[in-house]
Amino acid sequence: MVEAASERGYETLGLRGSQSWHEDPKHLVFRLSRYKFVSKMFSGRKNVLEIGCGDAFGTRIVQAEVSKMTAIDFDPVFIEDVKKRMVPRWRFDVFVHDMLDGPVPGHYDAVYALDVLEHIEPAKERLFLSNAFGSLDPDGAAIVGMPSLESQPYASAQSKIGHINCKTGPDLQRLLQEYFHNVFLFSMNDEIVHTGFHKMANYVAVLCTGKKGA
Repeated sequence: MVEAASERGYETLGLRGSQSWHEDPKHLVFRLSRYKFVSKMFSGRKNVLEIGCGDAFGTRIVQAEVSKMTAIDFDPVFIEDVKKRMVPRWRFDVFVHDMLDGPVPGHYDAVYALDVLEHIEPAKERLFLSNAFGSLDPDGAAIVGMPSLESQPYASAQSKIGHINCKTGPDLQRLLQEYFHNVFLFSMNDEIVHTGFHKMANYVAVLCTGKKGA
């Protein structure tokens, strides 16, 4: 370990991860567990797109299970941070893209967005989702995750500022059923993913297959 550190230096957390580690370390565990869930659902996929990657600290967990990884975020500050910390062993495509402007060029067999949809104005959520799935293959899969509406009374003041579109699990499921024939609802409490009562979950996620109109 000492030799490796002297050869390549130390890994860094990234803008968001560093802030979480400083303010509330356990939140980093919660966030990384969501990436672990995605990584196992998408294991073996050939070309995967992450929407709203932020500092992409968790992206590597998914990257380890798939053939090719691409990540986008609308904020150039995050993308610059990701590129500065990129290392040869874990290199992936990352660039600035606003999903409200249109689909990401190319074709992907899996797409996911964690902690993104709750920041999109309700009036624009269908534009966001249509563009998000615009480059998804007909037989592709998608995962969308967000803090549950029921969790918001316990959210920090800082989180509430940006959380303008949180949903209950069934509401998220119904919304995604507009785009997919099969939408499976999961609940999360802290770092545990389960199929339990959604009203007691602090996070909800849907796994989607069978793209409509494909």
